[in-house]
This record gives sequence, C-alpha cells and structure tokens, in this order.
Amino acid sequence: MRQHDNREGIENAMGKSRSGIEEGEGEKSASQLIDAKIAELNDWRGETLAQIRALVKQADPDVLEEWKWKVPVWSHAGILCTGETYKNVVKMTFARGASLEDPSGVFNSSLEGNTRRAIDFHAGDTIDEDALTALIRAAVALNLSLAARRPAQKAR
Repeated sequence: MRQHDNREGIENAMGKSRSGIEEGEGEKSASQLIDAKIAELNDWRGETLAQIRALVKQADPDVLEEWKWKVPVWSHAGILCTGETYKNVVKMTFARGASLEDPSGVFNSSLEGNTRRAIDFHAGDTIDEDALTALIRAAVALNLSLAARRPAQKAR
C-alpha cells in the first residue's frame, strides 16, 4: 500500500506546491514572475511597476525579490513592500509604513491603519524618486533594527 503525504495533497488541492508558488509557476524564479507580470501589463501600470522595482533595487542592493499572494514582494530582514497592480492604480504598500517618517508626504493610501501605509500611483503620476528611495531605506533600517532586537528578547 502506498503512503500518501497529506500535506502535499492538501497543498495541491489548493493549487499550490510545497514552495508556496502557484501551480504552473513553480519553474520560474520570483524575478522571472515579476518580469512576466510587467510584460503582461504592457501599459502605464507595467512601466510604473518596473520603475518602482528599479528604485527598490537601487535603494537596497541586498533586497530579496519574492512572489507572494500573486504580487511582487521586496524583503530585507522582513517584508519591506509589495507592488500591487489594479485597473486604475499601482499600489506600493509598505508593511511597516506607519512606523516610518514621511517628511515628503508621499504616503497617500491606507493612512488609517496602525501598521501599513501605501502609495497609490495613477496614470500620468510622476514618482518622487528621492522621497521613495528615502522611504525604502528607512524601511530597511527599521527591519534591521527590529531583527537585531529579536535575539536579545529571546535571551531574557
């Protein structure tokens, strides 16, 4: 009698492989999936997402590109931000945005929560590259400071 790995069956039934990548996407890296998303959009949203991606990678050369929830995710010692695309907006959500200083006032969405903050980009918007780079670097610094505290808290 053949043994069945129940986790595999459940995950496959949910359309996901053990890696958490959607079925049919398992052969592609996160970077390839992001490339494909940008190409698939083939309009201002793809251009905006590509520009956001370039700024994230420029601001943090050590950033990890991931593909979660069918959207690009950029991480460094935890999630920095996501790049979501909708019909009329490209949304860049900072996981801990409420904890970041925003002296340029670029956050314009998800302002009511205690954790996240987002920037909605619409067709024709110009990205304030300096302000966005500063936010990305601040998010990296915050994640690194939180990660540095974790081992000390466990040692208590």
